[in-house]
Amino acid sequence: MKMKKILIAVGMSLFLSSCAIVQSPVSGFIYTDLKAPFAVTDNSQSSKVGTAEVKSILGIVAQGDASIEKAAKSAGITKIHHVDYHAHNIIGIVATFKVMVYGE
Repeated sequence: MKMKKILIAVGMSLFLSSCAIVQSPVSGFIYTDLKAPFAVTDNSQSSKVGTAEVKSILGIVAQGDASIEKAAKSAGITKIHHVDYHAHNIIGIVATFKVMVYGE
């Protein structure tokens, strides 16, 4: 019986200590909200913007497609000029990672 209580306590502590994290060059423990460059090409036009996003909840469930391909397709971009991203995290509860593709 004592071993069962210990296993439940360990399991609950692992469950409650998980948190969502998001890729970023710097991050705040409590709050992160930043934009940063991802890639650049030599194409000169960037009249369109496409986005793609993933979300994570408590670091337990993560879902989405933040690929450059998905973002480009969302705006009908065939020639990419540059790619940026936006990372947002609130106390490890909800984290989002958004890719913005600029081009024509």
